[in-house]
Amino acid sequence: MEFKKVVEDRRSIRNYKDIEIEYNIVEEIIECARLAPSAKNRQPWLYVIVDKETKNKIADIMLDEQIEYDSKGTNNIFRRSVKKSADIIKEAPVFILVFNTCDKNSVSNILSIGAAIEHILLKATDMGLGSLWIRDIVFTKDKIAKLVEHKNFDLVSAITIGYASNEVKARPRKELKEIIEWK
Repeated sequence: MEFKKVVEDRRSIRNYKDIEIEYNIVEEIIECARLAPSAKNRQPWLYVIVDKETKNKIADIMLDEQIEYDSKGTNNIFRRSVKKSADIIKEAPVFILVFNTCDKNSVSNILSIGAAIEHILLKATDMGLGSLWIRDIVFTKDKIAKLVEHKNFDLVSAITIGYASNEVKARPRKELKEIIEWK
């Protein structure tokens, strides 16, 4: 697919068909992330692709924590967001945890990881797959990291991948003139 078309077609997919994704396809997607630029070439990332049982445990950890936060008076928007993310995780054929393997407080590493995640999302789109970049795992990142035996690294994000079960329309974008300034 032409690059601009890939960028234009990328959507946040929240509903997936029940179709398994072969390992070689997942590895091809991660290969594109591996090639992403990183500050000082640190390559501060680790991708943990979890099996169905583990991803369901992760979703349950998120739901349990959400109930805990709820009892402390957490707002409804947070509760709905975490529940929806947990439901998406359970439904998605592929679930990837993204860890920062270097200095936890380094903005450079987080930016590098963000670039690598975008490579994943774009490659998935290029291959006819849908994806979703999930941040709601940050509320339970320590418990999740312990579950997958990586408590020494900082879990910064997660990604779901699969075949979209429905078409998602493009969301409105600001006009170029609204976001660019020449001086």
